[in-house]
Amino acid sequence: MIYERILNLPDLLRKKSILLLGPRQTGKSTLGLRELPNSLYVNLAAADTFREFSGRPELVRQRLLPSTKTIFIDEAQRIPEIFNEVQVMLDKNKALRVLLTGSSARKLKRTGINLLPGRIWQAQLFPLVHAELGTSRLMDRLSRGSLPGIIDSEDFRQELKNYVGLYLDEEVRAEGLVRGIGDFSRFLTVAALYNGHQINFTNISNDTGIKINTVRSYFQILQDTLIGSLLPSFQDTQSRKAVASPKFYFFDLGVVNSLLNRFEITPENELFGASLEHLIYIELKAFLSYHQLDEELTYWRTHSKIEVDFIIGKKIAIEVKSTKRVTNRDEKGLHALNEDVKLERKIIVCNESAQRISDSGVEIFPIEYFLEKLWQRQIL
Repeated sequence: MIYERILNLPDLLRKKSILLLGPRQTGKSTLGLRELPNSLYVNLAAADTFREFSGRPELVRQRLLPSTKTIFIDEAQRIPEIFNEVQVMLDKNKALRVLLTGSSARKLKRTGINLLPGRIWQAQLFPLVHAELGTSRLMDRLSRGSLPGIIDSEDFRQELKNYVGLYLDEEVRAEGLVRGIGDFSRFLTVAALYNGHQINFTNISNDTGIKINTVRSYFQILQDTLIGSLLPSFQDTQSRKAVASPKFYFFDLGVVNSLLNRFEITPENELFGASLEHLIYIELKAFLSYHQLDEELTYWRTHSKIEVDFIIGKKIAIEVKSTKRVTNRDEKGLHALNEDVKLERKIIVCNESAQRISDSGVEIFPIEYFLEKLWQRQIL
């Protein structure tokens, strides 16, 4: 199925050339080819094209025709030197636009590559979000994840298993990111167990038998290859001291479920609440990125274990609850945070059937209604 994506490449390219990052199979190539059908296309993921250009990156410049208005270079990080050629072309032709895509920022960071400051903007493509799916498909997403080629698959479990294997083979082993692929594979499973939790490197080291410095480097690999991201801790409270450790989330729920071999996520089981929180995190992160908003996304947890799941800037606090009936107890973290930070909105996303406002001013949203209002820009 073809999905209309929120990220508007032609609109962005009217302003600047773009480096579009995103994990494998989020749809970068599909989007680029569909939106830029008349561009000069260089697919560095193809073995023959990679061999041709790896020794002669200047070919991309030499094949540029006077009539060419856009160039699409797929998996550009595979040949970092090609960025220098892009700079030459952009400096020579101010009207030219280049779309570069990549599934890993690690190689770009490690080689000190020219990322064309002032000439190119960065954007990110996420798995499918609520507004792109057309309908909620909440339970599908909690079990299968939201990757375009997997959510509609009749054999999504095998597809996800293959995805993890492809990541280990092509991103990790082929790029030489780790010495022992067995250790990293074991780490991935333990990292999935910590999904949505504060990172404790010592505990993970003990659980895996892997040295703590190696564990740290493995988490960095997950971030650099866009498979996971950190949610920082909100620190701007005076009366209650907050913990400093970030939380870690994988980029897709299906990948976590595959690593842990669990797919039966229902409102009746204990996995539902954590999975729902993960989904809301992905939606918020994608929303802020797609709308180019500078508000930081954080969480808050005190040493006395009072917690708020998500804070957007210093304006909006969001708690995610699996309950069908929100009580005053569920509002405790929001009110505690509001004592230090005068919030504009306090929100609970939950499994209730209708929106309401509690007597203490907390807005209570059913899950799907919250997602609709988020993408209609009525939350932020």
